[in-house]
Amino acid sequence: MEAAVGAVSSLLGKVLTKLSEDLVAAYVDSLELGHNSQQIKTKLLQTQGLLQPAEGRDVSNVITLKALLEELSKKADEAEDLLDELHYFKIQDQLDGTNYAAPDLGDGLRGHARHGRHAVRHTIGNCISCFCCSRTQDDGSAPATVANSAHQHATNSATASADDGGHVDKLHFNRVAMSSKIKSVIDDMHSLCDPVSDLLSKIPSSSTAVTLKRPHIGSTIIQDTLHGRRDIFEKIVNDITSGTHHGQTISVLPIVGPGGIGKTTFTQHLYNDSRTEEHFTVMVWVCVSTDFDVLKLTQQIHNCIPATESETAIETTNLDRLQKSIAQRLKSKRFLVVLDDIWKCNSDDEWKTLLDPFTKGEAKGSMILVTTRFPKIAGMMKTVDPVELQGLESNDFFTFFEACIFGEHKPRDYEDELDGIAREIASKLKGSPLAAKTVGQLLKKNLSQEHWNEVLHNREWRNQKSDNDIIPSLKISYDYLPFYMKKCFSYCALFPEDYRFSNSEINRFCIAIGIIDSSYPRDKNYMEGLVENGFLMKGVYEKSPFDEYYVMHDLMHELSRSVSAQECLNISDLDFRAEAIPQSIRHISITIENRYDEKFREEMGKLKGRIDTVNLRTLMVFREYEERTTEILKDTFKETNGLRVLFTAVESLESLPESFSKLIHLQYLQIRSPYETEMALPSALSRFYHLKFLDLSRWYGSSNLPKDISRLVNLRDLLAKKELHSNVPEVGKMKYLHELKEFHVKKESVGFDLRELGELRELGGTLSIHNLENVATKEEASGAKLMLKMDLKELTLVWDGELPSDIDAHILDALQPHSNLTTLGIINHGGTTYPSWLCPEILVKNLETLHLHGVSWGALPPFGQLPYLRELSLKSISGVVQIGPDYGGVTGKCLMQLKNVVFHDLSELVEWVVEPNCHMFPSLESIDCSIDVCHLTRNFLSKVFSSFPTLAELEIRFLSENSEDDEERVIQFPSSSSLQTLSFWMSNGLVLLPAEDGGGIQDITSLQSLKIMYCNNLFSRWPMGKAGGAPMTNPFPASLRKLHIEGESGMRSMALLSNLTSLTHLRLIGCENLMVDGFNPLMTVNLKELEVRNNLFQTKSVAADLLSEVARTKSMHAGSLQLRKLEVDSISAVFVAPICSHLSATLHELQFHDDKRAKGFTEEQEHALQLLTSLQTLGFNHCKVLQSLPEGLHHLSSLKELEVSSCPELPWLPEQGFPTSLQVLRLWFGSAEQKQQAEKFKKTYPSLRVDCAF
Repeated sequence: MEAAVGAVSSLLGKVLTKLSEDLVAAYVDSLELGHNSQQIKTKLLQTQGLLQPAEGRDVSNVITLKALLEELSKKADEAEDLLDELHYFKIQDQLDGTNYAAPDLGDGLRGHARHGRHAVRHTIGNCISCFCCSRTQDDGSAPATVANSAHQHATNSATASADDGGHVDKLHFNRVAMSSKIKSVIDDMHSLCDPVSDLLSKIPSSSTAVTLKRPHIGSTIIQDTLHGRRDIFEKIVNDITSGTHHGQTISVLPIVGPGGIGKTTFTQHLYNDSRTEEHFTVMVWVCVSTDFDVLKLTQQIHNCIPATESETAIETTNLDRLQKSIAQRLKSKRFLVVLDDIWKCNSDDEWKTLLDPFTKGEAKGSMILVTTRFPKIAGMMKTVDPVELQGLESNDFFTFFEACIFGEHKPRDYEDELDGIAREIASKLKGSPLAAKTVGQLLKKNLSQEHWNEVLHNREWRNQKSDNDIIPSLKISYDYLPFYMKKCFSYCALFPEDYRFSNSEINRFCIAIGIIDSSYPRDKNYMEGLVENGFLMKGVYEKSPFDEYYVMHDLMHELSRSVSAQECLNISDLDFRAEAIPQSIRHISITIENRYDEKFREEMGKLKGRIDTVNLRTLMVFREYEERTTEILKDTFKETNGLRVLFTAVESLESLPESFSKLIHLQYLQIRSPYETEMALPSALSRFYHLKFLDLSRWYGSSNLPKDISRLVNLRDLLAKKELHSNVPEVGKMKYLHELKEFHVKKESVGFDLRELGELRELGGTLSIHNLENVATKEEASGAKLMLKMDLKELTLVWDGELPSDIDAHILDALQPHSNLTTLGIINHGGTTYPSWLCPEILVKNLETLHLHGVSWGALPPFGQLPYLRELSLKSISGVVQIGPDYGGVTGKCLMQLKNVVFHDLSELVEWVVEPNCHMFPSLESIDCSIDVCHLTRNFLSKVFSSFPTLAELEIRFLSENSEDDEERVIQFPSSSSLQTLSFWMSNGLVLLPAEDGGGIQDITSLQSLKIMYCNNLFSRWPMGKAGGAPMTNPFPASLRKLHIEGESGMRSMALLSNLTSLTHLRLIGCENLMVDGFNPLMTVNLKELEVRNNLFQTKSVAADLLSEVARTKSMHAGSLQLRKLEVDSISAVFVAPICSHLSATLHELQFHDDKRAKGFTEEQEHALQLLTSLQTLGFNHCKVLQSLPEGLHHLSSLKELEVSSCPELPWLPEQGFPTSLQVLRLWFGSAEQKQQAEKFKKTYPSLRVDCAF
């Protein structure tokens, strides 16, 4: 009932917003309703004012109110659609300079005549709509849920398809139909508001806030055995009794996790462990629950602590006396206090007040353990990092699961009949102990396969109602959320399990369906509230650590589906049952697997007749499907035309929904396409005037946009590649656009001058302006109004051609950005001086990144003035002789935040002037130095290490031998260096001293990653030894985890690497003289990725020799390797039983490159291949004589991707076909026969993605 109250309140808010728009209000005022728009708004506001406080009340017993709210909700929905449609035609009038939807303000004969014309059109049109259509539909023909939206009385224009890439016909406004509908629905809403308000006003205020009751649990252990989590348990006990926490006066350790994860049980075992009991003199357990009352909690704790001998009995409610008494009782004692199940704490001050008496003790090692569901509370209370409890590991969980089902009496025939079903059920419970108890009780009722299979397929645990069952337990947390946060969480059910949300993505969705006001601050993060309350978890991408994502625990996803079941439907199983779906569904997502199923067709047909598909608000299709499944979806939703959100993938424009061109309410559209397609975007895009978010990030078709795309005047986010951004003509019409990644100034095309940027008042994010040589005057440049764009964070100014230098100088002056800018790039500017806003004083002082490339200013701007600068990149700049106080204003006391420096092609740079005994740039972590024909002094790199002690990454490229100076550029690394990543690229001018001469890098124990590519002289003075001999010492530190050596003909012995037993990634490419003598097998023990191969023109295979050594090693047993990825140049070296048995459990990807010998596969090799049971990706690349693939390929049940590239002698792919698990087949640069087969495979395996390039 609370959801119904909140939903109606939200809908009324949307109607009020639309009525507040001037033009809409004027139209409504002209309808002769008997009350004007202001009176209507007042009535709605009064009703909404009563609804909002009722969102938290228990009004479920007011049956009449429920019926009235349902009716009001329908009318509000219909009103929203009508007013939305009216606004659509207002926008069309503004774009076309017409007045079809203008208020009918005429009087006398002219007004009556206009009305008469509309009435005649209405009669001729057979009362069909608010805008003309080629297909009529009676108002009563759709399922009777919500009164058919604007599109029931509004359809498409009568002529040609809008999706053929050609002209898009406009939709035509029907004034009589629109006026009639608006009058009717507003009258209905007006008449409903009074009885609803009357009933709401009679609900007593005492019913606010449904009471949340939590069981009080003590310290007594109920579950005798602690299943799993032994490692973290032992660590905490050790930290408490003798480790990290032992030396602190008091430590607060939160134990946090979702409901049912076992926090209290875990803490009970900690509390009752004999080592804990021996360590603490006083132990107190208090169950806090939802009542965080400082006085009450202080009293409870006080009552649990024995009084001192000298203390008189105390019975008081005075907080000060209680706290002093606690402090006195604990003064010389080591104590443990457990505060279990904390649900709220209103402020830091409240927590500090409760904590205060425990900070007065003299003994060391006292502890407070806090258990809570909420990361926000854990963050407030912690003094040490919280323990985040996740689900139990699979083996531990299954043992516990069995105990929940059978207790101590497992049936003898259980493993034969039920074990497999039990394991499948267990895999869906994601390690939750409470879920194990819930489902265990269900299974315990009937130990039969039929019952257990029913529990498995129907997921019956979702429907258990006891407070001790999993979903009700989790729902208690949900009930505690504010209403808007509940709505955000409930709609997460539409996304697939384990989906990684971005904050902006969920914000876009919530704006589109009206949960969040469209005027929300662009940096507002609504996801954080769900993280703080334990509903989402935050992570960062491994390859992009600055990009955060949010993910939902599987059981939280179950909860989300449960609480949104009346509104949202996620079709994730082909065998779903339509009759179980509520008729009130308004939002649908499709996440089923990609295979055809006739039963799915049948159920989708039933669904179409059961729910109101016409007025769906959301349709999200997350995968690409084969043709028959696509046709099922297209047929099911062919009349859907009220969508606000649409996610879809298209093989061709014909696979778009039939109603696509009529989706005038659409606010969020995502279209995806296959790779390698020239398909054009549908031309109907340009008439979705309400569209706020267009996601083309996975559109791989044509970069040409519909010619009228700038008619999307409400568009805020265009998520697309740069080419699409740069192709928007007259982009200035999109005044609300938040980001335009790239803009090209074009003389020959209309709508591409800088004045277009000047109209984009809300532009932020990243902007790159190209072809600035096409800007002729300073006035034209000023038209961009960059100084007014306070939300713009990154700006790149690019000259792609030449202009007279004096013109370039004036233009750059006029392109001054706002001072909020954080990243600036200036590329190929032809002027001779920097702009006035960079010198003599820099006016963009918030810069964190500065890129200057290809400029000829003669001197550098004083970037030493930038206090926040983190990255400095100087490339292809002439005239820079030194960097120091006179060049760039760099002194020892500036650029304190600088972390990364890039110097490329500074051909005249001689020296970096460093002040004596000065450690410059204390935050510097990375230097990338690429300097061709360099005149650097020989001690330049030595200065780098002495001046930048925090340097963690150094990359040196293209440091050439100097023909004018025979001195070698010796590089010496101090053992105190903090380097973690070191790279040398094509730098013949560098020499690394051997260890006996004070050089080498073997003592840099911080070094984790080393890359050496084509540096022929780097080890010229290192005692490499002769082929077959070992060097005296190893050049690299044993700490190395990643090593990449390429094109080093001087590398002759694997003994050089014999100490590298910690390696996880090793790449040896094109080291043609490398011998495997001295190879240490222990090098391979920790390897996750190994690539050993020669280049295209070498015949010897180092990989074959290396793998042979591994195969002969007796100290290594089968399965001892941890390799996940292997790339080599010898097929025969891998496909032998000893190697494949080593790799069977872990190898996921196997790539062969440039094998010049293998033509086919022997029976022994076929057998060895079958040992690779974990293989997911297999590739054959540049294998010029290979004539066949393994015939047993179809038996590799885990294989997902197969790639064949540049194998011209390979005429046919396997006769036995592919394994059913295969998802992607890539064929690159193959034969004509392969091309024919590729076309055949696309038809034979419709669910297989076939990527080709011939």
